[in-house]
Amino acid sequence: MDDKGEIGFHHAPVLLRQTIEALQPIAGGIYIDGTLGGAGHAAALLAAAPNSFLLGIDRDEEALAAAGKVLAAYPGRFALRHDAFSHMREAAADANIQAVDGVLLDLGVSSYQIDRMERGFSYRVDAPLDMRMDRRQLTTAADIVNTYTPEQLCRILFDYGEEKWAKRIVQFMVAAREKEPFTTTGQLAAVIKQAVPVGAREKDQHPARRTFQALRIAVNGELDELKQGLAQAVELLRPQGRLAVITFHSLEDRIVKDMFREYATDCLCPKELPICVCGHRATIKQINRKPIQADGDELAANPRAHSAKLRIAEKL
Repeated sequence: MDDKGEIGFHHAPVLLRQTIEALQPIAGGIYIDGTLGGAGHAAALLAAAPNSFLLGIDRDEEALAAAGKVLAAYPGRFALRHDAFSHMREAAADANIQAVDGVLLDLGVSSYQIDRMERGFSYRVDAPLDMRMDRRQLTTAADIVNTYTPEQLCRILFDYGEEKWAKRIVQFMVAAREKEPFTTTGQLAAVIKQAVPVGAREKDQHPARRTFQALRIAVNGELDELKQGLAQAVELLRPQGRLAVITFHSLEDRIVKDMFREYATDCLCPKELPICVCGHRATIKQINRKPIQADGDELAANPRAHSAKLRIAEKL
């Protein structure tokens, strides 16, 4: 708790030891943490690399404020940027950084953001239906739920939530919003619960879980941001620089896996062509084909680590 009696921006950094080992920090190195959060990974990185410098980026101004306090232990060795990591290239240029020795991306929503009821990320409490990571942006989850067409909503739930009951959920949502606009997470969670048949619900999982994930991704443009951010991270890395990406669901992990494979491949031509005509050349090598996951001790201490997957690439 902080001195205002509120929950502080703290959570146990997932796969902390494995991530620092993956980045292979060096003395005097320059690093970017594109999802700074509470600065758990960032502080460990600075501690592991004497005289190193870190540019911390986050869309959430509350995260940046908390991270600044944590990183104050390393004066002159960090800079903070209130931005999306898909603007990493611009952020680096503004900080007079031309190339870096490592980039970290710890994706998804933080425990703090879920716990802050007013942020509207959780289906477990009744709060304003918001879900914006950067509260400077205008579109909220309520805007999407209340104004998008049924076709648009179905596509969001199916593509971003992999929700098998998307069509039925949207039918219930549209019927409900015609009577009264959605304004809270509790309203939405209750309608979703009515829509998903009892026999079809996943054991120990709230039926609104996938829909809330899908809406959060849509509100924040997370998958497009990931694609742009990965491309810029690879571009900014020096030779032998490392990129470490932690994902928490299959959509993110698939994008990282596919982009790493593409960047690590010399030719992208169809196999039936006798010679390469695309001219594509590998820019990275994949350090681990199989993602690194939390061990038993970490899972026991931090349930959030259960779905975490770490993939590592090195610039050629």
